[in-house]
Amino acid sequence: MHIVDRRLNPSGKNLANRQRFMRRAKSQIRKAVHESSGSRSIKDADEGGEVVLPAQGVHEPSFRRGSSGGIRDHLLPGNKEYIAGDTIQRPPNGGGGGGSEGSPDGEGEDDFRFALSREEFVDLFLEDLELPDLAKRRVVNAEAVVFHRAGYSVTGSPANLALNRTVRNSLSRRIALRRPKPEELQALRDEIEALDEGQDEPRRLALEEELQRKQRRTGLIPFIDPLDVRYKRFDPMPKPVAQAVMFCLMDVSGSMTEHMKDLAKRFYVLLYIFLKRRYKNVEVVFIRHTHQASEVDEETFFNSPETGGTVVSTALEEMQKVIDERYSPDNWNIYAAQASDGDNTASDNDKTAALLTRTILPACQYYAYLEVGRDSEHFPPGFIRRDSDLWQTYSSIIRNGAPMAMRKVGHRRDIYPVFRELFAKKHGAEAAAE
Repeated sequence: MHIVDRRLNPSGKNLANRQRFMRRAKSQIRKAVHESSGSRSIKDADEGGEVVLPAQGVHEPSFRRGSSGGIRDHLLPGNKEYIAGDTIQRPPNGGGGGGSEGSPDGEGEDDFRFALSREEFVDLFLEDLELPDLAKRRVVNAEAVVFHRAGYSVTGSPANLALNRTVRNSLSRRIALRRPKPEELQALRDEIEALDEGQDEPRRLALEEELQRKQRRTGLIPFIDPLDVRYKRFDPMPKPVAQAVMFCLMDVSGSMTEHMKDLAKRFYVLLYIFLKRRYKNVEVVFIRHTHQASEVDEETFFNSPETGGTVVSTALEEMQKVIDERYSPDNWNIYAAQASDGDNTASDNDKTAALLTRTILPACQYYAYLEVGRDSEHFPPGFIRRDSDLWQTYSSIIRNGAPMAMRKVGHRRDIYPVFRELFAKKHGAEAAAE
């Protein structure tokens, strides 16, 4: 007997199969999500899309017959043309149709592409991060409308039918109008049937008349009347919407290498996704500086080369200018993340500290400083790297109790642990003292 399975994919199994695959290949999908974030822009970092998985990592386990002994029958799913014993025509000109063919560009189909929704992408991206819920310190005028229960109405959509209230009204009306119960009608019928023919005829007539009267009354008083029907009523109410602005400050002088900029971008991506999950409206402001600072777009921020010295206070002055013009602290939750290799003109350290303590930090809900540098593996054994001038300046600010956190990063693998530390429940001096 030969069995050929030509059934299509069973309906209703797609979601279950997808979830099963995601559970099985979760570690590889999470790794692909983290790697894909480096090539995205910050504002598109939390969007869904395709991720590429290595084909060898998604193979399913299977049972195979031993190489020797036994009777071998094969079930070939998807074959719509042939069964065992059919003769296959030789290809014309002796050519083979299924041989391997080299790729002209050297690339092959060794990767497996898997599409993720936005929610799945963000959940996997932040799954290994222990992030606290930061309080929304400020809200703006109502921009969203939410609906709250506001009693009942006699009109409405069938989807909003208040079944319990409708049945309660029906029961109250039937009791008030003394609608006969089914048990009463059945009792009268049983009593009439119990009387023998010709026996107590007046009683029989009286019972039949009573039964007819109650049946008429039952027909006149319906079980559910339109007057009983009630619908759930929802009234629109304005809901205050919190909004946040994220300032990205970065030194782009000649000492900042592409490796350092890549570390900064990955940190900014994490911060943006974190804020986006907690605020409806999140805007991003990019400020780059050498010995002078300017607000730029994201492409210029990360890719445009610059030359010059390093004066950090110019970036803080530009940030304060933007806050005064567009982002009042009364209406915006302000977050700032600064990335630098730690260099700063010595004469500018005092001015930088004064700007932070007197102007920037009082307006910010959170300020994080990330010092990026070369990985410790690139330094010779026994090499001790001293703290930079900027790190020493910021450390003195934190020791005075300023709401600020700072960390050092030298490798991509450090980004996520550092981000967890920066946004743990302990801030300020406790975080800097570790």
